Amino acid sequence: QVHLVESEGGSVQAGGSLRLSCTTSKYIVFSHSLAWFRQAPGEEREGVAAIDRGGDTIVAHSVKGRFTVTKDLCVDALYLQMNNLTPEDTAMYYCAAGVQGATLRESDYTYWGQGTQVTVSS
Repeated sequence: QVHLVESEGGSVQAGGSLRLSCTTSKYIVFSHSLAWFRQAPGEEREGVAAIDRGGDTIVAHSVKGRFTVTKDLCVDALYLQMNNLTPEDTAMYYCAAGVQGATLRESDYTYWGQGTQVTVSS
């Protein structure tokens, strides 16, 4: 049974930073691509950033230059460093794992965390 568990999100003011983490099994970290998605109220879930098994990354245009995705194979974790946050970044954030390469397509991911709320106030 595959588990992905996101860290607690948080509330910050615009311009602030947060780092999300997602812990899973060693098997998933080593054999799957990992990604972050987000879903704002009334919106569809969108891909934010992804990292493949080799460490290559892709980041959505809307967060490029502000968000960074990394993983730590020693502790079996995925991270999303979010800087210069804006109210538009307010959403539920999900980590996901899939066997495709690093993509931002929801359908490429099989396993999902429960989500963690990030709220950015102006």
